[in-house]
Amino acid sequence: MKVSTEIASIASRVGRPKAIEYVAKAGFDAYDLSMSSMITYTTDWKLIPNQDDILAGPQYLRHVRHLRKVADDNGIICNQSHAPFPVSDPIAHGYLKRAIECTAEAGGKICVIHPDNNRSAEGNAEMYIELLPFAKEHGVKIATENMWNWNREEGHAAPAACSDHDNFLAHIQAANDDYLVACVDVGHAEMFGLNTSAPQMIRTLGRHVQALHIHDIDKHDDNHQIPFSLNVNFEEVVKALKDVNYSGYFTLEAVNYIRENPDWDTFDCVCSLQKAVRRLADMFEAL
Repeated sequence: MKVSTEIASIASRVGRPKAIEYVAKAGFDAYDLSMSSMITYTTDWKLIPNQDDILAGPQYLRHVRHLRKVADDNGIICNQSHAPFPVSDPIAHGYLKRAIECTAEAGGKICVIHPDNNRSAEGNAEMYIELLPFAKEHGVKIATENMWNWNREEGHAAPAACSDHDNFLAHIQAANDDYLVACVDVGHAEMFGLNTSAPQMIRTLGRHVQALHIHDIDKHDDNHQIPFSLNVNFEEVVKALKDVNYSGYFTLEAVNYIRENPDWDTFDCVCSLQKAVRRLADMFEAL
């Protein structure tokens, strides 16, 4: 079982090329090309293209080709990516095809594209069906992901697109295309108020689970922390993945582990992340 991690949190300190070097040196097999920074918010919370991110500019493919060379030189690959969001915003939506193109250029096989939190399975299927021909041309599968809203009155997560196992499966079935697959976000699935769990979601989706976002949470907030630090029962998660014969990568999305610890050495943090996800992979292989 091969292991991977998102690089956005690492790149925020050292840039994407150095982040890839660190991930390879720490012992990861692959990296997740995170592209949410193509867009940014203004002071009045409007989304605009991020002029500070080369991926949002005209030289985006040159940058990705450079990242691929860095990865090749360090014996690592891109296994998957993450497109900008929220897709309900026209600015973010306008970068979805670019994200797919960048994924292909980096050598990735799956691009995670969020559903619109507040659309039905049929409504989101329209978006995915529109994108699928372009994705197929580039040899990239699209993965939809389980999301969440927030109940402000009661102070916990609330249903959203793909937020429970049945609704997630309905999204996959509505598109009815082998190029639309499932990325199970383990932490999201464990949030109180969504009436599901990561093991239940994995077993319901079965063969459709072809990508993961692995992180730990306190079962209330979307903490995105390093595995084994909070309350997710990873033994049950790994067992469910084994039961459905999962054959993808174990990919971390523990973005806050580095972001919330600015005084910690960056490479040491990357090594700790690798040890945690390698432990999960070893648990899987031992079953």
